[in-house]
Amino acid sequence: MTTDWTIGYVIGGVILLAVVVLVAAILILAKQIGDEAPKINAGLEGAVRNTAPLGALTTTIEHATIIIAGLTRGRHRLGG
Repeated sequence: MTTDWTIGYVIGGVILLAVVVLVAAILILAKQIGDEAPKINAGLEGAVRNTAPLGALTTTIEHATIIIAGLTRGRHRLGG
């Protein structure tokens, strides 16, 4: 009977040790991710700043379309 308890304690200890090792690994990875988060956020903020002028692209296209239409009318009036 004592052997059974000893085997049970050993198996329980091994399982507990495995759980502790896995949780420690998860916590270490979470810390590393947390350390990288500010760098990632700074990169994303830079992307927002760098792509903000694209919002005015619609206005540029509208003006270019008006200019092209005017040039086309001028060409037709000149006989081209």
